[in-house]
Amino acid sequence: MPPRRQRPRESPALVAFGRQMRRMREAKEVKQETIAHITKMSGAQISRIENGKRRATRAFVEIVDDHLDAGGALINLWEDLNKDGHPVPIWFDWPKIEAEAAMLICWQHSVIPGLAQTPEYALAIVGGNQETADVRINRQTILARNNDRGPVIVVFLIEEPVLYHQVGTNETMKRQLEHLIELSMLPNVTVQVVLSSGEHDGNTGDFVLATMDDRSEIAYAETAVRSITTDDPTDLSILARTLVDLRSRTLTQDMTRELIRKVAEERWT
Repeated sequence: MPPRRQRPRESPALVAFGRQMRRMREAKEVKQETIAHITKMSGAQISRIENGKRRATRAFVEIVDDHLDAGGALINLWEDLNKDGHPVPIWFDWPKIEAEAAMLICWQHSVIPGLAQTPEYALAIVGGNQETADVRINRQTILARNNDRGPVIVVFLIEEPVLYHQVGTNETMKRQLEHLIELSMLPNVTVQVVLSSGEHDGNTGDFVLATMDDRSEIAYAETAVRSITTDDPTDLSILARTLVDLRSRTLTQDMTRELIRKVAEERWT
């Protein structure tokens, strides 16, 4: 059995805020369940905030501050700890989040998603760097995760032109597409092609949306400058709308297999 991955490193700012919120809540003899009710969140999510594992939004803090009669003290602390303008918690480490996720939805409009790549395709993508390619392939063990939680549920949404975008040799492409079909046969994996019409919300960039065991969501998005990891509600809302648009353009699983098989035989054989 592979060694258990360490949990993400905590942010001192998140820990400090969480501890102070707990002190203020307990001083007023307010239960976590009450905070969960008034903020419309789960008890597990409130616990994560108080333990410094999840970032609180300003809207959340305003509700809690009012309920605890904190007189703005909790809001002021939140503002002080967010003065650096970090759009995301600095402790997020995506590979660790990915490994602990209950479900992943992956959108790619340029290449095959990393969790679905063959070794040959991955090696070509990273310019022949074997070590980097091996790390990427090793991450795929979560697809057959063998523990009490079982394998992660994964949905791969792939734009149609990716099937025709050559990476490596013709044989590399043919094997890669065959591998996609094989993956789609797994009970925990869904592969769907998104038909391209030139304009859709997914053009803004590739991303992965992770749903954790407590039903909270964290997203990983790639930009031209850098990659970011975020659980900001505004960011998640944008990605949710994007997924609605993308899924309205997807082929069914069976139709996807037929198209991939056809491209593999007619374009890459």
